[in-house]
Amino acid sequence: MAMTNYSTITHKYAYLWNKYRPAILRLMIDSAETPQTYKLTKHEFQNVNPSEKGGYAFVLMVHKSKSLTDIRKSILAKDLLVILQNSGKATELTEAATYKFTLDKHFLLTIEYIEMEEEVTEEEESEVSEEEVTEEKA
Repeated sequence: MAMTNYSTITHKYAYLWNKYRPAILRLMIDSAETPQTYKLTKHEFQNVNPSEKGGYAFVLMVHKSKSLTDIRKSILAKDLLVILQNSGKATELTEAATYKFTLDKHFLLTIEYIEMEEEVTEEEESEVSEEEVTEEKA
């Protein structure tokens, strides 16, 4: 799956997400225990795009620095993804787990940690298969 390149899009909200980046990274780390929330300032986002008619809410799931959700209609989500992709720490965190970012209509950002099940390698699968065959013959 190719990573969507949003670099051709004007990142209206990138500087705001960058401002909140340290808090978001802390919440990502802390979300391993329990989902974390952060109240964003509504007027900051409205000042960036006064013509926006309230379509700020989104759900963004990120794994290995890629969106697992369709965010084509959310400039806010796309800009958050760009900020996460440009952060070494966020990239490191999303390598091992999936993070779900939810922004509701009250500008409450919720970050949830979703642990990934360990992937079974082909080598491990073949070892299990050989063991099962050996046990069946016995």
